[in-house]
Amino acid sequence: MRGRARDAESLAAAAWSAEERLLNPAVRADPRQVTALLDSSFGEIGQSGRRWTRDAIVAALREDPGADDAPEICEKESRLVGPDNVLLTYLLRFEDRVSRRSSLWRFDPAPRCLFHQGTPVA
Repeated sequence: MRGRARDAESLAAAAWSAEERLLNPAVRADPRQVTALLDSSFGEIGQSGRRWTRDAIVAALREDPGADDAPEICEKESRLVGPDNVLLTYLLRFEDRVSRRSSLWRFDPAPRCLFHQGTPVA
């Protein structure tokens, strides 16, 4: 976002909305929607430790968007880490897996995810 930054509460709400869209199975199956939500420099460290680029994750999700059920998000926290950047952290319950997640979102002007990491919970 250029110029005056939005307030932290509205940025956090917009970041959560975008994060939840990325977790939606219908969105994950649509490469155009996923690409629109990920920054061109997007990077991810998956639960397995594998590193992903935007192009790689879009291609993988096209092949296998995951289960039809929406995951459960718990322990949501958000922190403004710059005038146009929000860090989200949360616990995700999906199928039989539980993981801690973090996502860094930039607003320019729409939310775009810069980085995501998932860590399995033992």
